[in-house]
Amino acid sequence: QVQLVESGGGLVQAGGSLRLSCAASGRTFSSNVMGWFRQVPGNEREFVAAIPGRGGSTRYADAVKGRFTISRDNAKNTVYLQMNSLKPEDTAVYYCAADRTNFYITYGAINGNFDYWGQGTQVTVSS
Repeated sequence: QVQLVESGGGLVQAGGSLRLSCAASGRTFSSNVMGWFRQVPGNEREFVAAIPGRGGSTRYADAVKGRFTISRDNAKNTVYLQMNSLKPEDTAVYYCAADRTNFYITYGAINGNFDYWGQGTQVTVSS
């Protein structure tokens, strides 16, 4: 059974940093696209970042470009989201996602077409 478990969320002041981790189990995702999304209650889930499995470039939402960095450690089957210069509007539940078959980031991936999702971790940025 595939599981994605996020960790690293918490409360931080504006301008601070957090690093989220997403540990996958049940299968290896070293060649597959993985991503991060976030959702505020009452709003649609939105794309944050994605990383390809076999080369190519990472992708970021305009709202986080230059502040967030997605990376992966295939030996640990884990993807990370380093979040710097955090703003109150970054407050949300952050979800990790993994694709079962795609190696490269597709338009569908940016729109949330992933096969597996984590349970989410809360990030709260105070002003």
